[in-house]
Amino acid sequence: MGIRRFTLGTVLRHLIALLDGGVEQGYIRSGLDYHPRYTSTVQTLLAIGPSSIRTISRHSGLTHSAISQTVAQMEKDGLITFLSGDDARERIVSLTPKAEAMVPVLKERWAATNLAAQELDKELSMPLLDLLHEVIAVLESRSFAERIEQAEEKLKEVSDDIE
Repeated sequence: MGIRRFTLGTVLRHLIALLDGGVEQGYIRSGLDYHPRYTSTVQTLLAIGPSSIRTISRHSGLTHSAISQTVAQMEKDGLITFLSGDDARERIVSLTPKAEAMVPVLKERWAATNLAAQELDKELSMPLLDLLHEVIAVLESRSFAERIEQAEEKLKEVSDDIE
């Protein structure tokens, strides 16, 4: 059997599953009904207090859509509630007492996760977070969609040359 090649998306999804799976196991061992994807929202709310989804998105660096989906799940899990904003249409996200009670254990889990990440970095050729920031910066300067379009043009040129 030949070497099996995986696509970039498959490898990234596998990496996220490995990382988030380990983090989630730690939450379970600590008795928390909590998911890794909640962390950026919880940390933002702890840092700046009750906020709109737009503000959480800007502060966390995640898309409005991602935060909206996360907040919807957190509401189902009883971790956030919505307050009315200055504008009747604006909804302000606030942690519930249930979520606030988790914070001390969450902070312990986050510290353990950060230490584990530092230990992982020692086994890699370069720190994973540094590499990911580098990739993001490069893709923000020229999107992957643009790169795909350019690759398509190159492939077309090669195909035209062969014909």
